[in-house]
Amino acid sequence: MAFHLDDFLPYRLAVAAQQVSRRFARLYAAEAGLTIPEWRVLAHLNHSGSVSVRDIHTRVNLDKSVVSRAATRLEQAGLVAKSDHAGDRRLIALELTPQGRDLMDRLGQVAQAFQDRLLAELGPDASALSAALDRLAQDPDAP
Repeated sequence: MAFHLDDFLPYRLAVAAQQVSRRFARLYAAEAGLTIPEWRVLAHLNHSGSVSVRDIHTRVNLDKSVVSRAATRLEQAGLVAKSDHAGDRRLIALELTPQGRDLMDRLGQVAQAFQDRLLAELGPDASALSAALDRLAQDPDAP
């Protein structure tokens, strides 16, 4: 049996994830002019409060340098504030500004509407896909 990349589940998952991410990116780019890294930083800060670039890098699956550049652009736009990290003086803490929170309130509605459309596209398969993604996201080697 010959190997076909288009039949390889890890590849198909990556392609599907990238396609869905691009579809959503068009929406928040049109609404707020954000890039994917900028959106991920804002969304993480909206959920987590004040955190370091290292924390964001770990959570949003982007290189530290990409997170740092996005944070700098967001700070210049007045959406994020940087300060000294309370627990580690070597780190910089990031948090949303009031303007950033207002933007995330708007973008949260855009995100919810997008998710609702995706779930409608999936129809009755949505819950099975969600359960399968939860299983795949587990680390089988974790204690």
